[in-house]
Amino acid sequence: MDVYGTERRLAMNSPAAGTPNPQVALTPEKFTLTDLSSLREELLQSGLDSWQAAELISSFLSVRGYGVSNHAARGAASRIESVRCSLQSMQEELEKLALVM
Repeated sequence: MDVYGTERRLAMNSPAAGTPNPQVALTPEKFTLTDLSSLREELLQSGLDSWQAAELISSFLSVRGYGVSNHAARGAASRIESVRCSLQSMQEELEKLALVM
């Protein structure tokens, strides 16, 4: 253990200790619920193929100042579609995908 008790704090915040890691719980979300809901509705209602859905996702990210490769956007589109576009899965996929520009 160092002077600041880092090892002890890490052990106390581990999943094995039964308490959540506050750094994980406090990670700010990049996208609002309203934005995700709008994207979800557009993906569900528009009948887009995977290429078009990837373009929509790329545009969604671009407008918010993030970049994404076309290949990564297509992969995310198919993963989002496979889990029925839940808002939580969309949030997770988009946050993994978004590259700060």
